[in-house]
Amino acid sequence: MDEKKPRRWSQQVTETSFALDLEAGVFTWDDPAAIARSLAASAEASTRRKASPFQSAMSMLNFYINRAGRKLPSERRAILEAAKDELRRLYGRSAPNRPQTR
Repeated sequence: MDEKKPRRWSQQVTETSFALDLEAGVFTWDDPAAIARSLAASAEASTRRKASPFQSAMSMLNFYINRAGRKLPSERRAILEAAKDELRRLYGRSAPNRPQTR
């Protein structure tokens, strides 16, 4: 039992996700609408996903944001958060109710 876990399991998940075949570098793009369209197209085309296309696309985007954590620059986080809004728009979903911050 000498098998070692990959050091960067999150990178492996992103690259080899069983549910979605992502376009290379999709999370590095600067256009939130293009990111959302790409994720939606990947989710729609997938025959291996277990959830709805919207849920699969949003889950992959959230996974990337969450795994990057504090290392994700604020500019990149803003683009990816805008991509979430674009995904919601593409699927006719409304934004979740967020508590007001002071």
